Amino acid sequence: MNQQHNTAKVVVIGAGLGGLSAAISLASEGFKVELVEKNDKVGGKLNVLTQDGFTFDLGPSILTMPQIFEALFRRVGKHMADYVSIEKVDPHWRNFFEDGSVIDLCADPARQRRELDQLGPKAYDEFSRFMAYSKRLGEETEAGYFAHGLDSLWDLLKFYGPLRSLKFDVFRTMDQGVRRFISDPKLVDILNYFIKYVGSSPYDAPALMNLMPYIQYQYGLWYVQGGMYGLAQALEKLALELGVRIHLNSEVETIVTDDDRASAVRIKGGETLVADIVVSNMEVIPAMKTLLKASYDEIESMKRFEPSCSGLVLHLGVDRLYPQLAHHNFFYSSQPRQHFDAVFKHHTLSDDPTLYLVAPCKTDPSQAPAGCEIIKVLPHIPHIDPDQPHSDADYRALRERVLVKLERMGLTDLRQHIVTEDYWTPRDIEARYYANQGSIYGVVADRNKNLGFKAPQRSSRFSNVYFVGGSVNPGGGMPMVVLSGQLVRDKILVDLAGWPR
Repeated sequence: MNQQHNTAKVVVIGAGLGGLSAAISLASEGFKVELVEKNDKVGGKLNVLTQDGFTFDLGPSILTMPQIFEALFRRVGKHMADYVSIEKVDPHWRNFFEDGSVIDLCADPARQRRELDQLGPKAYDEFSRFMAYSKRLGEETEAGYFAHGLDSLWDLLKFYGPLRSLKFDVFRTMDQGVRRFISDPKLVDILNYFIKYVGSSPYDAPALMNLMPYIQYQYGLWYVQGGMYGLAQALEKLALELGVRIHLNSEVETIVTDDDRASAVRIKGGETLVADIVVSNMEVIPAMKTLLKASYDEIESMKRFEPSCSGLVLHLGVDRLYPQLAHHNFFYSSQPRQHFDAVFKHHTLSDDPTLYLVAPCKTDPSQAPAGCEIIKVLPHIPHIDPDQPHSDADYRALRERVLVKLERMGLTDLRQHIVTEDYWTPRDIEARYYANQGSIYGVVADRNKNLGFKAPQRSSRFSNVYFVGGSVNPGGGMPMVVLSGQLVRDKILVDLAGWPR
């Protein structure tokens, strides 16, 4: 552990995975860290609910890139396996189509070939060429954007140079990148829906997003034994061992500033925590509005960082088993372009959404009573639009469409077998996590609006205020927000050393 910074006090606002990662990363360098969380437990959107004998993971349900989490433990001489156990999930996920066809994505190449042969003799070879392209994108991204925390197009050009930057397939969208290699429309839909990791549209996101299949196949798809929330508990334990003071049920009222620096964090109820450095795990735009009292012009300058989509989240406990399901499943829209346009262009509730369905009892039966299982369903829907609000009745009507679609596509009598339910709308997500307009994944990846970049991690106005989480680079999803906490440590160390910002 580096003790040279042991007199500097850091306050981290928000104990989501980004905040936990930042707190651990800075404590490992000898900083005195206080972590302040408004809710009653750490984890942010990685949350848990026990209800009627069912244990629901309320937030993320897929773990990829475990090495990013392991790095937090390894840096302080610990082993992640001593804190939490993870196991691979295979098949990665199962894909259901309206014509009754079912295609698995599998880790094993021979099994993958057999699955894709259902789509015709060219499908596997096309898939293999696409995966080579995905690997090129992924390796380039890991070398610079992930490793060095590049925060803007200018940073990217400085690191890679103009010619090497072209390797990111900069002139295409994600969908266009897929169609360079893939001719079968079902396989196009499957590969396009890797965009679920960042809550955007493949028709608008940059082709760089096609790195995600490489990430999944290269590093595997994992489940946390005993439920995904175990990951948050493991990070909390590590943080406490490193001396991080965690304040739960403590909502921050404001960041106290003087000219271009923050000096303290004031908690509702009166307590003030003196700070040499402030790291906010609250999304950038809400934090600027509520904690930093940013001007209208400052907020307007951030408009390109539009929220990602939200979701209608259904956690269903059912009193029967559906053997046709895998752990992770997708039920595709028959009109995928119309679905994405409804969510991202028209801000309407799709008539025929693609559905992500998690059945965690396929891996971990202990999450439900015997003979029962959990069905978690997440259709992507628009973030809250004040100019085009949706009523509770609108969301309830969508819930009904979702359940009818699942019954039509094979989950017989699903509604009759629901014995308990937990139900979230974008308004619930906004209220619980202060997510910008109910966003689930932070900032949308849009080629025209922001080139796929998220907001920078450094505040443009306050020299000792930083941001982590899904609204800043490198983006949304559990591995990326944990990486953001490690990258902010690196930026703080550079800034304290007096290097040019």
